[in-house]
Amino acid sequence: MMSRGVAITGMGIISSIGTTVEENFNALIHGKPGITAIENIATVHKNDIKVGEIKRSNEELAHELGLPVDNNFSRTALLGAIAAKQAVKNAGILDINEYATGLISATSVGGMDMTEKFFYDYLETDENHRYISSHDAGDTTHKIAGELGLKGMVTTISTACSSAANAIMLGARLIRAGKLDRVIVGGTDALSKFTINGFKTLMILSDTYNTPFDNNRKGLNLGEAAAFLVLESDEVVKKQNKKVLAYLSGYGNANDAYHQTASSENGDGAFLAMEKAFKISGLQPEDVDYINAHGTATPNNDLSEGRALIRAFGVNVPDFSSTKPFTGHTLAAAAAIEAVYSVLALQNGIVYPNLNFTTPMEEFDIVPQTVLKEKEINHVLSNSFGFGGNCSTLLFSKS
Repeated sequence: MMSRGVAITGMGIISSIGTTVEENFNALIHGKPGITAIENIATVHKNDIKVGEIKRSNEELAHELGLPVDNNFSRTALLGAIAAKQAVKNAGILDINEYATGLISATSVGGMDMTEKFFYDYLETDENHRYISSHDAGDTTHKIAGELGLKGMVTTISTACSSAANAIMLGARLIRAGKLDRVIVGGTDALSKFTINGFKTLMILSDTYNTPFDNNRKGLNLGEAAAFLVLESDEVVKKQNKKVLAYLSGYGNANDAYHQTASSENGDGAFLAMEKAFKISGLQPEDVDYINAHGTATPNNDLSEGRALIRAFGVNVPDFSSTKPFTGHTLAAAAAIEAVYSVLALQNGIVYPNLNFTTPMEEFDIVPQTVLKEKEINHVLSNSFGFGGNCSTLLFSKS
């Protein structure tokens, strides 16, 4: 492990199971999922799918942020700004630009949740024009930076479902290289017709509650969420005598180079990402106490990830579960919300239940943890795998 440690000093989150870190944790430990019928979007698929939807309107979110009525924030930007502000507050940061500070935000939907509405009628009314400039993914990040008053480095990552893991990883690398002292990292994605229709076309959406690692799994439930973590260098932590929530001890990214959307059958990218994370952390597989699996409940992902876990851990795969039955698959935000959940698992000695599981997969012998379990946890491994074979692993360690 390199000399500059990467401390996590703040976290913020909004998801279908809660609008704060505390609400999310309470839902996780009390087994209260946020998967429902879709209400916020008029879609022909509304009776066919279930989603992890945040039951708050854009107007309510904008009001919480104190934005003018004629703002052009997409829902993705609104959710991201709320979570990022929570994280900065949680880290006790009063002057965002006091140290060399950056923002790395991940998204896949960007502003299309607004612009897609105007596909047919944007020429008819000026009302809709203001959202055109907020369409691109980078606009969401700049809006979040504006809400934080951040003047340092701002960049956006979009690598499908591993996006937020890569944002967290880039932030850690910038701190370790001495380029930045502090980085706000995470991701945000709103539900949109584009993603609903896209995943429906791929035939990987379930018409019922998602069941990761179950032999009879039918596909995923889409979700929306945002989460951000504040990463700070050892020097800043020491100077300011800050409370450390956990450390980001390792990370790895690799690519299956197999298929546009499917993971390789043997989990090559996933295995390599885990291997790289171990190498950077100096930890061994046997040091891991809990794995927050990607676990999307698609036939392809769970088989690929399960095989990768067996390759990485051998016969002693530690307790693992997917938290996606609680939140749905939140795409570019997934690794960020699961980073928050990983830190909470470390802090509270908790393994979350993999909800909805009944039948072990016939391809291998490993089964997820299905009930809430208390144990000492010193290291958590979190996996996030994206389309295009983009696979990322993060390792979190106790402070």
